[in-house]
Amino acid sequence: MSNKGLLVVISGFSGVGKGTVVKRLVSEYGYSLSISATTRAPREGEVDGREYYFKSVEEFRNLIDYNGFIEWAQYVDNYYGTPRKFVEQEMAQGHDVILEIEVQGAMNIKKQYKDAVLIFLTAPDANSLRERLAGRGTETEEVIAKRMRRAKEESLDMDVYDYIVVNDDLDACVSTVNSIIVSTKCLKANNLKFMEDIKEELQKQ
Repeated sequence: MSNKGLLVVISGFSGVGKGTVVKRLVSEYGYSLSISATTRAPREGEVDGREYYFKSVEEFRNLIDYNGFIEWAQYVDNYYGTPRKFVEQEMAQGHDVILEIEVQGAMNIKKQYKDAVLIFLTAPDANSLRERLAGRGTETEEVIAKRMRRAKEESLDMDVYDYIVVNDDLDACVSTVNSIIVSTKCLKANNLKFMEDIKEELQKQ
C-alpha cells in the first residue's frame, strides 16, 4: 500500500460528539491526532497541549503571519488553527492523521490536499443537537443560540464532504468512520505506485 499517510478531516455540528469520536479512533486504531490551536478559554478538565494549544489572540495572529497553520478559521468569536509542521511530518512517515476542524477550515484543507478524505458528523435531527448542547452545561443560552445558528450555516456545506455519518450510537459511529478510512486507503487511486512496484517485482521473478 501507499507509504504516505492519509489526511482525514472530521467536522460536524457543535455538540455532535466529534471530540469523543476522535479520541476513540486514536486510542483504538492508533491514528495520529493533530492538536489544534485556539483562542477560546479551556473548559473544565482540558489541558494545554492535550485537547488544544490554548493561545492568546496576539499569539495566534503571530502564527498566522509566520505561516504556521495549514488552515485557520474564526468560529463563534474564537480562532482555531491546524499547526503545519506536525501534520506534514506525520504524513511523510506514513502515519494517518486526523484533523478535527470546522467547515471553513476543511474547505481550505481540501484545496491544499486533494487526497484528503472529509467526513462530517451529525446528530439524527436538529432537536437532539440542541439537547446535546444544553446537556453540556457549559454554555449560556446565548452561546447555544449562536451555535445553532452556526449549525444552520454549516448544513449548507455538508454536500462538500465525502461522507456523512450520524453519531446516534457511539460505537457504531466510531466503527463506521474507521471503515471509511480503511476503505479509502485501499482505493486504486491511492495505490498506483504500490501497484506498479509490485507488478515490476513480479515480472522479475
